[in-house]
Amino acid sequence: MTFKNTPVSIAAVAKHAGVSVATVSRVMNDLDSVRPITRDKVLASVTALGYRMNHLARNLRTAASRLLLTMVPDVGNPFYSEIVRGIDSVAREHGYFVMLCDTGADEGRESAYFDLLRTHRADGAICLDPDTVQHALANESNVLPWVACCEFDPAIAVPYVGVDNYRAAGDAVRHLIERGHTRIGLINSDQRFRYARERQRGYLDAMQAAGLPVRPEWRQQVDSLDYDAGKHATLQMMQHPDAPSAIFAVSDTLAIGVLSAMRQLNKRVPEEVAVIGFDDIAIAAQTWPPLSTIAQPMRLLGETAAQLLLQRLADPEATVQGVLLDHHLVQRESS
Repeated sequence: MTFKNTPVSIAAVAKHAGVSVATVSRVMNDLDSVRPITRDKVLASVTALGYRMNHLARNLRTAASRLLLTMVPDVGNPFYSEIVRGIDSVAREHGYFVMLCDTGADEGRESAYFDLLRTHRADGAICLDPDTVQHALANESNVLPWVACCEFDPAIAVPYVGVDNYRAAGDAVRHLIERGHTRIGLINSDQRFRYARERQRGYLDAMQAAGLPVRPEWRQQVDSLDYDAGKHATLQMMQHPDAPSAIFAVSDTLAIGVLSAMRQLNKRVPEEVAVIGFDDIAIAAQTWPPLSTIAQPMRLLGETAAQLLLQRLADPEATVQGVLLDHHLVQRESS
């Protein structure tokens, strides 16, 4: 008895067509050394039996795996999902598969995934890990085909795509200043990330340029981008007598936590405390009130990263330049 879900073997196709397994393999790999009449017989058997080639097995026997790695520090963060979609869309257009790797921003886990490049089980990689983690791979930047996305260090000879985090953070703070706020708090994330250091620098310089004070109690640093981290940081910040009248959080997930804290404290947003985030993830427009934020072109970041990697794969000797994409401020009801 034959079950419909049982995979058809290449040997079964060969027997059905009356040819050798090697001949079927040559036809499936589109080689020219097969007579047209034989090719037609094999393809007819493939159709009749419903044979599907095992691409993974074929890739293991060839020089190209057609596999691209996408390494992210936290697959649970919604910021990364749209970037991954952009990477996948370009990869599929060019006949590549994408493997999503959750590194936890850990240098050892990232290096273990890079072993797939070193052993040619993957063709290339896109790294979204902290730039401090990427430094461990700097000595292989000219050997292994990888590109940096969002997180990058221009001193490492690796193509990159991102936004100008310093300027974008300044735009967020200046927006709050223009709304009349002089006590502006900052909720920042792990300083291992370049974006965190650059957004903090943008905040500090914008405050200084406006002649505004920056008090230590108005700045909170968290170790994750979870909603709860933003909430708890806000509760700590707001317990001081001269608490901020506005808060800039370096990610939308943290900013949504800020909104949650304000509800707990019975603070009206934006009347009593204004809030602005960063990224413009999909849920930012659905919060109450809807969240003002700095929008990153997330899907385009992913698409551009994949295109840069494909350029490296097509010509390993070519110099592929880094790219900075535009951001823009989205003003909603939270500010």
